[in-house]
Amino acid sequence: MPRYLISFDDGWMTFPEEDLPDVAAAAHAVAQEAEDAGVWVFGGGLHSHEQVSLVGTDGTVTDGPSAAKNAYIGGFSILDVPSREEALEWAAKLAVACRCAQEVREFGPGSKP
Repeated sequence: MPRYLISFDDGWMTFPEEDLPDVAAAAHAVAQEAEDAGVWVFGGGLHSHEQVSLVGTDGTVTDGPSAAKNAYIGGFSILDVPSREEALEWAAKLAVACRCAQEVREFGPGSKP
């Protein structure tokens, strides 16, 4: 089956900070539903993009976000579903739970589990 990356930009979550526990619980409930359905592969939220390290082709490590980049993944889910339509259905559930839009992309040929 094809695998899909469902993700959201770090800046798309604009709800009040005090709502975070409710959003996290809703997101975990959708993840559990996907796991129970046998389509969950892996996923989670990411720490702030301020805690990123960039590793260059020469091995040089730079701490902090890339100056050339203006979008950062805030969280993601990888699902193994039979169709793009089903991936979009799961993305809709995650959008409601996370209170923000979700981007859906299929992994390319040759991607390994």
